Amino acid sequence: MERADGNTNISYIMSKVREFLEERDWKKYHNPKDLAESICIEAAELLQLFQWTKPEESEQFRNKPSEVQRIKEELADVGIYCLSMANILNIDLTSSILDKLEQNKKKYPAELYKGKAYLTS
Repeated sequence: MERADGNTNISYIMSKVREFLEERDWKKYHNPKDLAESICIEAAELLQLFQWTKPEESEQFRNKPSEVQRIKEELADVGIYCLSMANILNIDLTSSILDKLEQNKKKYPAELYKGKAYLTS
């Protein structure tokens, strides 16, 4: 499950999330509705870190280890809930992401959308 270069793949991380839940008997609380709510709540907590900042101020967060740490923690929470949902719905997240990227390539061809901050079609 772990690659030779030391990087971990999504399947391995999903198994660690599943293991964490099973060890605590929390899987029974993880249904699609509650997980969708939790993803939104955690995403809102991530967004709250940027509340009232200007875009250029948010760029400076990368130079502040304490801010980066808070962002990492909230981003990890979002990811854990997303992986949990994929686990309970038996979704191959790797394939889903790759498929969605292919759909987006067709929907937003680079030659038409390169450098645009908005999407129209």
